Amino acid sequence: MQGICARVMGYAATIGFFDGVHTGHRFLLSELCRTARANGLGSAVLTMYEHPESVLSGNPKPLLTTFDERSELLRRTGIDELFLFHFDVIRHQRASEFMAMIHEHYGVEMLLMGYDHRFGSDRLTDFADYASIAAGVGIRLVPVAEAPAGAVSSSKIRKAIASGEIEAANAMLGYRYTLSGPVVRGNGIGHTIGFPTANIVPSAGKLLPKPGVYAAEGALVNIGTNPTVGNDHLTIEAYLLDYQGGDLYGQTLNLHLVRRIRDERKFASLEELQAQIRQDLAAFQN
Repeated sequence: MQGICARVMGYAATIGFFDGVHTGHRFLLSELCRTARANGLGSAVLTMYEHPESVLSGNPKPLLTTFDERSELLRRTGIDELFLFHFDVIRHQRASEFMAMIHEHYGVEMLLMGYDHRFGSDRLTDFADYASIAAGVGIRLVPVAEAPAGAVSSSKIRKAIASGEIEAANAMLGYRYTLSGPVVRGNGIGHTIGFPTANIVPSAGKLLPKPGVYAAEGALVNIGTNPTVGNDHLTIEAYLLDYQGGDLYGQTLNLHLVRRIRDERKFASLEELQAQIRQDLAAFQN
């Protein structure tokens, strides 16, 4: 774990992976900050580097946010401390061992639990059992009710994105889903038909939306294999509406997706593709 030397006060804390740091997470974290202030404590989030399911299954789980994105979103919520650890460190700890450890090493005096949160290798299900264990090690356990807007989960958002339902996903996230990556060289076809594109390579493990054409902030984005020109691998290409020229290769481009326009299709010629892109731009701007 990190942050042991940083402890200068007692903390009200919560624990979770917080993939996406969505509206439900932010409701919990706002309650955390309010509760911490009301009790004269600092606010802290205890989170893991890797998703527990990825560790347990041995297969990386596509995620809504990279580690850096998730860390930055968590810090923006106004918490005082972000404590990080590897899931392997705690995966075999019982709830009592985990709570004793965070009390001793991090000064956690209050622990907020969301409506469906569970932890510990013993997988307790009764809140009263967690509360009893917490009290035994000097921690007050505080339940947090479901967010007023209803249950929002990272898994629901992942499902929406995988289906191309970007508007629904954005509503649950509370911000526009973003694909980021360095600009790399493509096949140059866009230049030949008057629509030059910037190709990006997203971070490994980032969940990609269903292939298709998307409206993004200031860009028209194609996600797919571009079958008209016979690609054999998935690409992310962005036609930047306000591009003023200049070399973008190697620079990081952030694509904030707004909505899905259509499925990716194979056209009989580049002229047909060019005509369709004009229609896509018209749909994007209306």
